[in-house]
This record gives sequence, C-alpha cells and structure tokens, in this order.
Amino acid sequence: MFSRKPQVFSERGEIMRGKNEYKLRDLSEMELLELADLFKMFADSTRIKILYDLFDGEKNVTEICEDIEMNQSAVSHQLKALKTAKLIKSRREGKSIKYSLDDDHVKTIIAMGKEHIEE
Repeated sequence: MFSRKPQVFSERGEIMRGKNEYKLRDLSEMELLELADLFKMFADSTRIKILYDLFDGEKNVTEICEDIEMNQSAVSHQLKALKTAKLIKSRREGKSIKYSLDDDHVKTIIAMGKEHIEE
C-alpha cells in the first residue's frame, strides 16, 4: 500500500525529508506530551479494532459492537477516548449517533504501523 522511502540522517542524527528536517529541538515539551498521548491511543487493541471498523465509513455503536463482537459499554468507553483524542468524530442522525474517522491521517498512521510490524 505504501512504499517506504529510505531514511536519510544528517551529521547530527536528524531525519532528513527532502528540504524538511525533523529536529527534537523544534518540538516544545507540550508537543512532545501531545504526541505521546496520541500514540497511547494506539496502544489498546479494542481501539485499533474500532478504528479499523470505521475504515469502511460511519457506523453507530450497535453496528460497531456487532462488527467487533464486544458489548456496548466497552465500545462506548473506547469511542469516548478516541473522540477526545480527535481520532474519530460523531454526528447525530435522529436518535442515533454515527461515528467516523476524523480524517485520513488516522488511516495513514495505522497503515504505517502495520507496515512496520510486517517488516
């Protein structure tokens, strides 16, 4: 799905991406904490199942529960965490709430993680 480009490092050990360099000193302490919190969201297999399930498009809680074979309480708890982390969004449709991935970055992060573990 994704082709992996070789990483090029500068003399100071910084990852080079064309004209862009990723430097630790360019990140504030707050950005480091937020990045760590983002990756914590991917540390739970139930949350990964939910995110994968939403690759197909928006679904309500009942549909997600059926797809991943879990009870509504457990799924709702994880949906709240994913929404707080801005990985999913929701919208009301009548009496039901539909959930979907917040944006394509979520798919990209998961796809890159999957590619990494398959190496």
